[in-house]
Amino acid sequence: MPKPLTIAVDVRDLRVAKTGTLTYLEELCNEFKKMDSNNLRFHFLDTGIPVYTGSNKLLKLIEHARYQLWKQLILPLKAFSKGCDIVFCTDNFVPLIHLGYKTIPVFHDAFFFETPQHYSKLWLWLYHKTAVPAAKRSPFVATPTAYAKKQINHYTHIINEKLVVVHEGAKTFKFDGDINETGSILRVFSLTSRQYILHVGSMYKRKNIPALIYAFSKLKNMGYPELKLVLAGPTPVNKFGSDDYQLILNAIADTTLKNDIVLTGYITDAALSQLYDNALMYVFPSINEGFGLPILEAFNHDLPVLVANNTCLPEIGGNAVLQFDPFDIEDIFLNIKTVADNEDLRADMINKGRERLRFFSWHNTALQLVELFRKAV
Repeated sequence: MPKPLTIAVDVRDLRVAKTGTLTYLEELCNEFKKMDSNNLRFHFLDTGIPVYTGSNKLLKLIEHARYQLWKQLILPLKAFSKGCDIVFCTDNFVPLIHLGYKTIPVFHDAFFFETPQHYSKLWLWLYHKTAVPAAKRSPFVATPTAYAKKQINHYTHIINEKLVVVHEGAKTFKFDGDINETGSILRVFSLTSRQYILHVGSMYKRKNIPALIYAFSKLKNMGYPELKLVLAGPTPVNKFGSDDYQLILNAIADTTLKNDIVLTGYITDAALSQLYDNALMYVFPSINEGFGLPILEAFNHDLPVLVANNTCLPEIGGNAVLQFDPFDIEDIFLNIKTVADNEDLRADMINKGRERLRFFSWHNTALQLVELFRKAV
């Protein structure tokens, strides 16, 4: 019997990843476990050392060193001891050394190059000195969209033949908590079904949430007394000026819409699923995304979706979304109003969203990656 293709999956990031990067690794691990067979073996490799996630500068510096020790020494040795053919890492960084295996990283976006001011100098230095050179040594680099591929090629000069687009899927929501929570979340925030616009995501600058608030204000000035705006997601720590939380609060104060805009903070999957299920529409005004998972989440919950007309969002949304200029508040407002006023349009967008969603699944993502692993060896 021929030796099975053996893949090492670096799962250390499950300890620290958040939002989209956490979803990506969790979903793929679930799919890979289903695919494990006599011809295909997966080893999910993790560190045995607790990962520090606090804010102490010295301990953070030590954690940087431990992270590189994991990537450049411990992970390679573990993969070698398992006889792995591939080392697969979803967090940009793969080992520089190859001990009988090939490496394949995932580069989700080009944020390190586009907004370097949002990262520490040490992290940027490590990225340029280890992540990029290691990716260039890899036979392939997975990217989630054609837009991300274009940007990564532009900034890293990794040749296009190495950059392979592998789309993602919709998040699988977990319902581990109190089942009654899903029935109470609307009451907690005094929301009425189909009477709120939804946005999901951390409050980073690139999410462009103040523009959405001002567009919503214009809509409220036209009437719609019951309509609210729900901004669901955790509030980030002001890390290198990457979050817009204070500007969001300022915009809410400026528009005097405190009673009509809901900031949920962190909520469970059960609560988030309920918010998706009962929204009127989903609006995504971001000015920079690598993929845009909430588009698929909204499709999966039968919501009409409006997106900014830039980066990867039109690529993922296709003909199922309505597009607007994220830098033009009037355009955002007019598109929201059009969807709010037209029930037939909403129904058509929902149907198109269902069709569009058929092109994306984590099972297909896993199959494409396995095919990439086979080509690499």
